[in-house]
Amino acid sequence: MGKYRRLVIASVVSLTFQKIHAQKQFATIEKNYNVRAKDLSHELNTTKDTLILQSPKTIDYVYAINSDYKREIDFYNNTNSLKIPLNQLSKGKHVFVVGNQRMQIIFVVRILSDNKVLAMVSKDKLTTTGN
Repeated sequence: MGKYRRLVIASVVSLTFQKIHAQKQFATIEKNYNVRAKDLSHELNTTKDTLILQSPKTIDYVYAINSDYKREIDFYNNTNSLKIPLNQLSKGKHVFVVGNQRMQIIFVVRILSDNKVLAMVSKDKLTTTGN
């Protein structure tokens, strides 16, 4: 009887650990709470892999600068809502700039996990595939 208790407890602990590890966040957002930025709604979706931008005014452009000072996202559009997938961004801090009728709204999105999975390792090169 004692052996089965240990087995059940070990199973419960391992399943709990796997569930916690599987629910790790992909990205976090540091919002701009400035009074002038209140018209722009900038949220992450429930799975935290898409940035959702909505505004009653037109969004003219959106670009993101990573921690190496390179632009990874560069959109020019004239819409009121925009969904930007974050799974193509590199891991780290990304500063987003949204042009909204002669005003720039700035906020930060941090990508916490790398979206690449190791597929094959050979002697000369490393090949990865996206999820």
